[in-house]
Amino acid sequence: MNILVIGSGGREHALVWKIAKSRKIKKIFCAPGNPGIAQLAECVDIKADDIKGLREFAIKEKIDLMVVGPELPLTLGIIDFFEEKGLKVFGPSKKAAEIEGSKVFAKNLMQKYSIPTAAYKVFKDLRNAKDYIKEHNFPLVVKADGLAAGKGVIICKTREDAIDAIKLIMEKKAFGRAGDRVIIEEFLKGEEASFLAITDGKTVIPLPPCQDHKAIFDGDKGPNTGGMGAYSPTPIITAKLKEEIIDSIMMPTVKAMEKEGRPYKGVLYAGLMITEDGPKVLEYNCRFGDPETQPIMMRLRNDLVDVLSAAVEGKLNKVKLNCDNKLALCVVMTSKGYPGDYEKGKEIKGIEDAARLKDVVIFHAGTALNDTKLVTAGGRVLGVTAMGVGVKRAINKAYEAVSRIKWEGAHYRKDIGKKAIK
Repeated sequence: MNILVIGSGGREHALVWKIAKSRKIKKIFCAPGNPGIAQLAECVDIKADDIKGLREFAIKEKIDLMVVGPELPLTLGIIDFFEEKGLKVFGPSKKAAEIEGSKVFAKNLMQKYSIPTAAYKVFKDLRNAKDYIKEHNFPLVVKADGLAAGKGVIICKTREDAIDAIKLIMEKKAFGRAGDRVIIEEFLKGEEASFLAITDGKTVIPLPPCQDHKAIFDGDKGPNTGGMGAYSPTPIITAKLKEEIIDSIMMPTVKAMEKEGRPYKGVLYAGLMITEDGPKVLEYNCRFGDPETQPIMMRLRNDLVDVLSAAVEGKLNKVKLNCDNKLALCVVMTSKGYPGDYEKGKEIKGIEDAARLKDVVIFHAGTALNDTKLVTAGGRVLGVTAMGVGVKRAINKAYEAVSRIKWEGAHYRKDIGKKAIK
């Protein structure tokens, strides 16, 4: 089979890495890819949102299966555009991808179908939003409606924080058109977890539960990022809780989307808060998570091509997932300044040394080649991922690898996985 993976981040590197292990593969392409992916696949200079260019390439190269990594091309309708030509592509349609493309749509869907989530209100007008927060206790959460690269959610501890957040989103347009509407919702207490499942619209197969770390600094302090690290499995999601999440959230969501005339195929990702009252949905994503994909792919024993093909063909009921019992943990290394304005072009040293460690894979996210030198080219630069028997061994192995990698201004959290020890 010829496979095309679309995207250029750590998630896509992890998908390519796993797909490359399949015996069914003839050739893997990745558009646009990165230097790490280039060691496993042929990188093609087509942007992930160049839907027309990607389709032309897929037809020319006789691509048998396409896997879409990032959310933007999905919300732009890449699946519909490819399927018009009879191409096999893994991911949700444009109408289905709105579950991530619009938080307002997602919240209204959950309310309509009694899927547990935080109480909320939607605002199009800046003044009305400000008036609303005057009447409420804190903390509150302010969210931009549209796509904001994981940074459009702001936890507000005071009224002043909330006013600043509303101004940032609606007045200063920090996230562009994504901030035309805001959601103000109750702050949920508990512990966060990521729950990803693959679905063909009928069958829902959960991937190993994961725990992400959104905030930039240790102890979940500082602004939100796209994700600073993740580990799988997470002790907070017990076997009993896993069944509850499938029965009360994942299956009802897939059924609700079908009832709404938006049949959902692909990865359904629910960002959850595990509260005293049970799991509640913080948000949905319509694609593999980043950095959750990195540890999940490390643990998955199945041939990923078989699983994705079954989802596309509506045959997921014949698939059973098998996972390694070891814990996998990813530490994200970022550029100085991220998630704000960050530096680029810093030479990265020590990757080869780190990669020599057993059960360690270095997934590239924001890297580039400057002549023959590997340099930083994004906010999140690398996802250093390790497997170990038990939490402490996985943590020690991942941070041993991190300690061998250097560049000017490199930043990473030093507490990834500590919640699992507790």
